[in-house]
Amino acid sequence: MRIAEASWGDVEAYLEGDDRCILPLGCTEQHAHLSLATDSLLAERVAAEAAEPLGVPVFPALTYGITPYFMAFPGTVTLSLATYAAVVREILDSLYATGFRRVLIVNGHGGNTPVQPVTAEWMAAHPGARCRFHDWWRAPKVWEAVQAIDPVASHASWMENFPFTRLPGHPEPEEQKPYVPFDRLKDRDAAGVRALIGDGNYGGHYRKPDADMARLWEVAVAETRALLEGDWE
Repeated sequence: MRIAEASWGDVEAYLEGDDRCILPLGCTEQHAHLSLATDSLLAERVAAEAAEPLGVPVFPALTYGITPYFMAFPGTVTLSLATYAAVVREILDSLYATGFRRVLIVNGHGGNTPVQPVTAEWMAAHPGARCRFHDWWRAPKVWEAVQAIDPVASHASWMENFPFTRLPGHPEPEEQKPYVPFDRLKDRDAAGVRALIGDGNYGGHYRKPDADMARLWEVAVAETRALLEGDWE
């Protein structure tokens, strides 16, 4: 059940028999030749496909995240950690107030991961609440599948290049891009990061065959669904 396609009455009826939901977390940031909304598109889609056979509500993705290092790329939008933590906490508060008790956060952006302790604090303050934080793209089975396809994979490379994150009229280079110097990214401002990474791909081929991506996606959906179906006690 996508919340965007449901009424409040639909949700009320659902809550009479279940209290699970999914909150996808995304970001609006550069992804080389892919959509600026790549992280949000992937998080919400993997959540929706995982939840579909279970009928679990999927809320619209939170489309802004923590990405100060990419602010030299136009179109990128960042939030401070304090602001982001407050937003996530208040969303969780709202879900609890309306009857949800088991929340699966499907995160699509590595920069958002520092907010994970907020979920632990939130559970401590809300009796009976459970919240799982799932970085879908680096979960064990997904990462194993990525490594089997090509171990050279990173931000804005082939591993995020799906038919629904591509942009018409934006062909990708055919060669494999060498890894950027990750150790030098740690002490650079946004302009320095852009100077080091060029088009935004951190390293790897820009695209893989759609058959490979379909297999990877199948693993991602199944691994996410398993978290919904698993023991919440």
